[in-house]
Amino acid sequence: MTVTFTPTNNFTVPAAWHRLTPIWQGEEKVIQQGLPHTQLAPAWQLLLLGDGSPTRHLELLTGEPTEVDVIDMSLIGKDSDAAPDLIQAVPGPRLRRQVWLRTPSGQRLAYATSWWEASHVDEYLQNRSLPIWASLARLRTELYRDVQGIYYGYSTALELGFAETGPFWGRHYLFWHHGQPLTLIYEVFSPYLTKYLGAMQLDLTNQ
Repeated sequence: MTVTFTPTNNFTVPAAWHRLTPIWQGEEKVIQQGLPHTQLAPAWQLLLLGDGSPTRHLELLTGEPTEVDVIDMSLIGKDSDAAPDLIQAVPGPRLRRQVWLRTPSGQRLAYATSWWEASHVDEYLQNRSLPIWASLARLRTELYRDVQGIYYGYSTALELGFAETGPFWGRHYLFWHHGQPLTLIYEVFSPYLTKYLGAMQLDLTNQ
């Protein structure tokens, strides 16, 4: 596995992570209710609104292992880092991790940023080249994935990274462990996944 790792060992805020500029977004109530299928197709709702592991979902969809390119691990101190407000639930000082999730051949399927309490990150990410789900599964860590926000929007950096045209669907959620927030994660999925999931929106006018 090829892993790209660029550490930053200071508390000045490093280069920005890739947040979507949303043209639509929804909060917890919308997530619990689900979206109209004309806005987000059922298969995509399972991926975005469900509480299962996206890494495992990607492996089942593609039939291939999901590999990780770590592109950033930066100490950000107690800076809010332009993250969702839930970052305040993660004790500081914090460490930010950015990754691409891809197939072994290099096809990028998703982008993720996560924020961790810096003093505890080594405890949970013992092998930093593994997907978070794989790392925590090895430790038999009991988790609850609490999806709190969903986004539909644009990012020039992600268009370049995915080699796909936006808009993109993304979400953020907290991982809870033993009743305490463990990490905040922000994920964006590539439109390439329409190959497996079908169209992002259903056209019901012809049905």
